[in-house]
This record gives sequence, C-alpha cells and structure tokens, in this order.
Amino acid sequence: MKKVTSWISTIISAVLLCTVITAFVFQPTRVSGHSMEPTLYNKEFLILSKIPYTFNLEPNYGDIVVIDSRLYRERSLKDDLMETPLLNRLNGNSDHDFWIKRVIGKAGDVLEFKNGNIYRNGEVLDEPYIKEKMDPEFNEKVTVPENNVFVMGDNRNHSNDSRVIGCIPLDHVLGKKLF
Repeated sequence: MKKVTSWISTIISAVLLCTVITAFVFQPTRVSGHSMEPTLYNKEFLILSKIPYTFNLEPNYGDIVVIDSRLYRERSLKDDLMETPLLNRLNGNSDHDFWIKRVIGKAGDVLEFKNGNIYRNGEVLDEPYIKEKMDPEFNEKVTVPENNVFVMGDNRNHSNDSRVIGCIPLDHVLGKKLF
C-alpha cells in the first residue's frame, strides 16, 4: 500500500509541476493553419516563452506571439491553468481560439495601411518575412490604444488578425515564440 501511495503522490506532483511550468514558463504548441507562412507552417512544432506574459511585459516589434482571440471575455488565472496542453482538451477550448501572429504595432503607434504597404508612425515597414504584398484594397488608419498590440499574420492575404478583430489587449498575449 505504501508503494502505491508513493507512486500516486509522485504522479500527482509531476502533473502539478508540468501544469505550472506550461502555464507560466514554457509551453509546447503546434501551428494550426497557414496564416504565418512562409515563416511558420501548418502543424509545425514551437516552444513558447510564457515569461513575458506572466510578468505583463509588452512584446517587441516583430515578435511572434500567441494570442487568445476571444477578446469579448476577460482572462483569468483559471484560463492560464486550464489552457495547458494537458488540460486544454478536457476543457473544450478550440485550437481556433489561439492565434499565432507577428507584433506590428504597440501602444501609441499610428498604423496606416495604403497601397498594400503598412506605415508605422509615418515610416513604411520593411517586411522581408511576408509571403506576398498585402491586398491594396485594405486602406485604414489605426491608433493602437494603451496596453494593446496590433498583430498580423505573415501570409497577409490569408490571415485573420487585428485587421479583423482589432487591437489585442496585453492580457490576451499568451506567449512569445522561442523556437
């Protein structure tokens, strides 16, 4: 009986440790879809750093981040714990709730989309990572609010991103691509 209790205790401890590490430090994930091509491909495996999210740090320009696209709801500690790979399937979240995108704008930036180019604070962005030039029909001007970022996929013409759902609150940025 002592041996069984010891095994159960070890298994429970390992599950709790894995949950804490994947919720707040590092998390493995897979790309779902083609919106980040040619940088990332469908079903590609990534490791995310959750440390910037855990400490409420703002991502840098060009960072590839995972966001929670459900902007209509506030995030909580329970979300962080339940969205670990081990528990994600059990709680009914869809892979479609979490998007992998690139940070294009930060708080206070004025982004202007015209003639297939993006201008940040009046300067055209040099984006060698995009798949193809953006459809010139999207012509808008956006000012990124405080505590938000503006994200886009590298496959600009085939990406749901901030052009669709708006600016992303920092608490909906879940992690940053490490490798």
